[in-house]
Amino acid sequence: MGQPKMSLPWGGTTVLGKVIETLKDAGLQDLIVVTGGAREQVEAIARASAQVVFNVEYSNSEMLSSIQRGLGMIKPEAQAALICLGDQPQVQVGSVRVILQEYESTGASLIVPSYQMKRGHPWLVARELWNEILEMRSPESPREFLNHHAKEIKYINVNTPSILADLDTPDDYLKSRPELTK
Repeated sequence: MGQPKMSLPWGGTTVLGKVIETLKDAGLQDLIVVTGGAREQVEAIARASAQVVFNVEYSNSEMLSSIQRGLGMIKPEAQAALICLGDQPQVQVGSVRVILQEYESTGASLIVPSYQMKRGHPWLVARELWNEILEMRSPESPREFLNHHAKEIKYINVNTPSILADLDTPDDYLKSRPELTK
C-alpha cells in the first residue's frame, strides 16, 4: 500500500476505526486488535475501543500468528471468537449480526459468510477449535484450517460482496473509500 492502510481516512474515521465501529454497532464489546507493522499508529486508533496486543511475529508470518496472538488474549469465559480483518472497512453491521445470531441459535463451531459461493470475513470459530489453530505452524494458514474443516462449516449466505473486499492496493482504497466528511 505504501503507507499504513489502517490509518487511512475512511469517511469520518480511519480504515481500522470503521472496522471497530462496525463490530461495536453489531453488538460486540470485547474487541482485541492485533498489531504488527505501523504499531504505534494502529494502537493509537484502537486503544480507546479495544484491547491492543502486539504480534512480535508479524513480519515472519502471515495472518496465522496474529490470529494465534489474539486467541491467546481472549477472556476465559468466551465461547467463540470472530476473526476479522482490519483492512475490511466495507463489512456491514448486518453481515456481522447474522453470523453472531447463527452462533447464538445453533452453537455451530465454525461459521463463515459466503457471497456467490465465495468465503469471506469475518468468520466465527468456537473455543473447541482454538487449540487446533494455536498448534498450527507457518507455513500453515487459516485457509488450510478452514479447508480442513470444510464439511463442518456453517455457511451464511449474505447479499453483499463486502465480505470479500479488503484493501490491498492504493487502487482498492481509491475505488472503495467513502467521501471524506468534514
